[in-house]
Amino acid sequence: MSSSSSPTATTTQRQIRASYDVHTITVYQAFSSIIALPAVASQNLAACPSFKHGRMTWIKPSWCWMMYRSGYSFKDAGQERILALTITHADFVGILQQAQLSHASKTQHDPTVKDENSSVVVQWDPERGPRLERLNYRSMQIGIPGKMSKKWTSELVQGIEDVTEKARQLKKVLDESPGITDEDLKQMGLLPNEDIFELPEVAMERLQMDS
Repeated sequence: MSSSSSPTATTTQRQIRASYDVHTITVYQAFSSIIALPAVASQNLAACPSFKHGRMTWIKPSWCWMMYRSGYSFKDAGQERILALTITHADFVGILQQAQLSHASKTQHDPTVKDENSSVVVQWDPERGPRLERLNYRSMQIGIPGKMSKKWTSELVQGIEDVTEKARQLKKVLDESPGITDEDLKQMGLLPNEDIFELPEVAMERLQMDS
């Protein structure tokens, strides 16, 4: 299901790049401390009553895009804790097999698309590097609709890890050593290896992915 890739100037535009093993794949979400801390302690995203079901929530396979979105966890109180969530390959593929492209990510009109608020939505945004620089290829964001929220939190998420300190240490190292290389960051455990994760051909076509 996988093949390794080191992004270059000619990197294919739309592919999933993520950290994964033979069983699970890692995605990221950012939350306030009031939601994140109980979630980690109980291994249940909805452990805190402040967690609201019924609204779309976005997951990100890309570590660097999560850094960009959350400002390394410093952007605002609602994103001050970054969680690494593991889900099985089968469940991840199952989510994407029922997904549709966001209006912003479509390259052509799809007459089969229904209301985005009730469906899994995929959006392709410019990928970011560890310094939050914009790269010349795309990163997948996945919107889990409100109607799937309870299943997402109670059945699909297999593990929850707080990786906030890793994000903050990454920013600290970059601030103190601006000339540090990506390879050095990987050796320090601050920049994960993310390889191409392949989907069935039908799903790739639906999401206008590149092979």
